[in-house]
Amino acid sequence: MRMAVSTTEIRRIDSNGRRSRVVVHNGTLHFAGQVADDFSGDIGQQTQEALTRIDKLLAEGGSERRKVLSATIWLKDMSDYAGMNAVWDRWIDPDHAPARCCGVVEMADPAIRVEIILTAAQ
Repeated sequence: MRMAVSTTEIRRIDSNGRRSRVVVHNGTLHFAGQVADDFSGDIGQQTQEALTRIDKLLAEGGSERRKVLSATIWLKDMSDYAGMNAVWDRWIDPDHAPARCCGVVEMADPAIRVEIILTAAQ
């Protein structure tokens, strides 16, 4: 038996018709990939900008860093791994570290160095 989910139980944050930055359902925030606003920065700057955006979206969705459940981090080049981790390690609470993976992908824009996708509890 298939049960329908009412769209009133689903909240979309910063939607543009093609995607929502965050979808909230059943107490869980599902993030689209978050990138920096300024693609000219190095990996540290781009990671910090993406995490600053994530902080704002977490708050808008009724959550916070300590409630991040999982993170998928895409890098343009694995040589950026240490630089990304330096910023990530300052951002995340080590007592509330999420499940996390990191890989390399071809980015939609070649200037993007990092994209971060999260799932968080409210």
